[in-house]
Amino acid sequence: MAWVTGSMLLLLCVEMLTKYVFHTGGYDAEGEPLGVFGIWVAISHGWIYVLYLVTVFDLWSTLRWRLGRLVSMAAAGVVPVMSFVLERRVRADAQARIDATAPQG
Repeated sequence: MAWVTGSMLLLLCVEMLTKYVFHTGGYDAEGEPLGVFGIWVAISHGWIYVLYLVTVFDLWSTLRWRLGRLVSMAAAGVVPVMSFVLERRVRADAQARIDATAPQG
C-alpha cells in the first residue's frame, strides 16, 4: 500500500504543479484553473490513502509499536517520497521482529 499511495501522491503533485504553476489545463468560465488529469487523481489518492491508513493501523497494532511509529507511517502517505523511504525501513523492522519471535528449529 505504501508504494501505491506514494505513486498516487506523486501523480497528484504533478497534477497540482501543472495546474497551478504552469497553467497547462486552461481556465473555466469562472476563471478557475481546469485540471490536467481531472479530479479522479485527487479522489483516487484520497480513497487509497484511507486504505493505506487501515493497513498502517493494522500493522502497528499487530506489532505493538510505539505511537510515534504510527504517526510517522500515517504521515508518509501525505509527504511526497516519504512513503517509499519509510516502507523500506518499516519492512526491515517488521521482518526482524517476526524473525526474532519465530521458533528456532
